[in-house]
Amino acid sequence: MLLIVGRIGKPHGIRGEVTVEVRTDEPEARFAPGMVLRTEPGATPPPPSPSAGPGVPFRVPAELTVESARWHQGRLLVAFDGVLDRDVAEALRGTLLGVDSADVAPPEDPEEFHDHQLVGLAAVTPTGERLGEVARIDHAPASDLLVLRRPEGKTALIPFVKAIVPEVDLAGGRVVVDPPAGLLDL
Repeated sequence: MLLIVGRIGKPHGIRGEVTVEVRTDEPEARFAPGMVLRTEPGATPPPPSPSAGPGVPFRVPAELTVESARWHQGRLLVAFDGVLDRDVAEALRGTLLGVDSADVAPPEDPEEFHDHQLVGLAAVTPTGERLGEVARIDHAPASDLLVLRRPEGKTALIPFVKAIVPEVDLAGGRVVVDPPAGLLDL
């Protein structure tokens, strides 16, 4: 499974550096020189692409190798091998960057989980009533949110905090959700 660790933003300067919207707790490890990141097209359509040569349109490669990374005014700036100018950097805008989940060690803290470990788990109440399935994790400023796909087809946002999600049972394939009154009615 591909774990998204960042999204390429706008170019920075004229030598091919790009800003990266970081989506990992370990940016220094994920964007270290030499790291190979898989690419996935972004949600927004790419801008008109520069040519890779006469009559050859530029295509985002399946993988990008980090040449260098540095922080500048709170943003991560990354240079990738082979991305040498602003036009090519612009063509990468919106590209998602990921790593294979098999290459990621599990967290050392038993109270910490990677998104891919939670997606697909059944959500149940403390009494065992099925609430739905974890469809994805949204990373909000206040807390992470479990996005549940409810049996009736709707979605529900559950704050991923101990008071509401007291138990995560990876081996059993479930999360226990103790929602306050009205949370699932929103």
